[in-house]
Amino acid sequence: GNGSSQWEFILLGVFDQPHLETLLFVVLLVLYILNLVGNLAIIMVLWLDPNLHTPMYFFLSNLSFLDLCYTTSIIPQMLVNFRSTRKSITWAGCVAQLYIFLSLGCTECLLLAVMAYDRYVAICRPLRYTTIMSRRVCLQMAATVWLSGFGNSIVQTILTVRVPRCGRNRIDHFFCEVPAMLKLACVDTSANEAEAFAVSVIFSLVPLSLILVSYGYIVLAVLKIGSAKGRLKAFNTCTSHLAVVSIFYGTVIFMYLQPPSSYSQDQAKKVSLFYGIVAPVLNSLIYTLRNKEVHRALRRVLGRLFWSK
Repeated sequence: GNGSSQWEFILLGVFDQPHLETLLFVVLLVLYILNLVGNLAIIMVLWLDPNLHTPMYFFLSNLSFLDLCYTTSIIPQMLVNFRSTRKSITWAGCVAQLYIFLSLGCTECLLLAVMAYDRYVAICRPLRYTTIMSRRVCLQMAATVWLSGFGNSIVQTILTVRVPRCGRNRIDHFFCEVPAMLKLACVDTSANEAEAFAVSVIFSLVPLSLILVSYGYIVLAVLKIGSAKGRLKAFNTCTSHLAVVSIFYGTVIFMYLQPPSSYSQDQAKKVSLFYGIVAPVLNSLIYTLRNKEVHRALRRVLGRLFWSK
């Protein structure tokens, strides 16, 4: 209706509260800038400082790049829509956004599990760490994680966009996402919901279980360390990762491990904004504020830059 085309979607993020659009525009713009600065700083420091060319920081640079792409896949379009009277996105743009956002979410689930395994090897198998986590193994792990995330999302995206909509194109959401897209269906979506649930279990609960098992072994190994200083140092290498895991998995499990019909759309939009925008910003802040090695590396890199000038 209202002259809208079936080859585009209308995004109804805050259509019933237009006075919030300016506030959301400013908040999202600030968060996006923080995300760009924080993650680009981490990538730059890890790339330029040879002391941080280790498996732990290799995977951290992957996480920073992923979070950078994660927010970029949705925030620019949201900012444009908040300043426009017509909150629309083309059909192709919606499909691309759906696929990229879903792919990066699946990839992050797997990447956090790989990072937990890296910490397990470092603390529980320190003498074999360099052998087990060789450069070749790290590259293979990273490639597997990225290919698995993007490969799985092809199937989910195709199944989602093929659901009959009977002309419906008004998405009650800020961006194109699987639960919001399924709400447009004019047929029974039980099969799609079951498939989405199964994939969510594989890409969220299975990696989370591996993370918990890894940290169970880590806790046992740390408790065997004689000195309190040694135990504190070992725990400090894991706290940032645990904080990121708690934030990301908590919201993703809440969103995807229940059928879309079981929660309100307003609730879904708030949760999606948190894990799609706020969580990536918090990731960069957690790793830059809590990691002393990153602090020292940042000072060294900035010092070299200013000294050379």
